[in-house]
Amino acid sequence: MKKLANKVAVVTGGNSGIGLATAILFAEQGAKVAITGRNQQSLDTATIEIGNDSIGIRSDVSIIANIGSAYQTAAEKFGKIDILVVNAGIYIPGPLADYSEEQFDKTSDINFKGVFFSIQRALPYLNDGASVIVTSSSLGTMGIAGVSAYSATKAAVISLAKSFSSELADRAIRVNILSPGPVETPIMTRDGATPEQFEQAKNYLSAKTVAGRLGTSEEIAEGFLYLASDDSKYMIGGELLLDGGMRIK
Repeated sequence: MKKLANKVAVVTGGNSGIGLATAILFAEQGAKVAITGRNQQSLDTATIEIGNDSIGIRSDVSIIANIGSAYQTAAEKFGKIDILVVNAGIYIPGPLADYSEEQFDKTSDINFKGVFFSIQRALPYLNDGASVIVTSSSLGTMGIAGVSAYSATKAAVISLAKSFSSELADRAIRVNILSPGPVETPIMTRDGATPEQFEQAKNYLSAKTVAGRLGTSEEIAEGFLYLASDDSKYMIGGELLLDGGMRIK
């Protein structure tokens, strides 16, 4: 039997990379899937890849008013939500001395504030016993130069998951974290990096892992499937680390 048969899943930031791979796997495992993102064209393309009557909902998690309406649309289409993957995020690196207030606010608005309200606004639409999974990062507990704001937001959402798990225990809603390490996704080239710059970044990050390579979106999606399914029903407020050994190297 498929692990997510008769389940309804929402994946924020589900139109590319890890989010898209996760949505595809969830659909393969029987879930009805709604994805959100900021670009309608990429959402439409993604839903074709996902199949299984999936829908794409244009929504920006940094605009709080958008979040609840996205869940309402998903619930009207499929019913109440059993699985919520809070995956939408942004990566803006930069040294402490040069990091602007605008960069800081944008990073915080999407990676921290967006996560908080993505879960809060989902509460009326979540079934009791639902699984909520937040994408953090292996950088959330590492002291790497040049990514302080990003790392801080990823550390913050680990704390949120623990607190929310306690608050939602009476509804048996599990909140867990998945922390990927370096993964080859569109975010690596989104800012217009040249092929040479991409290869340099890829080689640098690969060398930071014990595995000696970048992860794939499909490998990370398998972790989300574990946390979404009953296989992880005893995991509450925990963190699943899939980083190729980056934290221990």
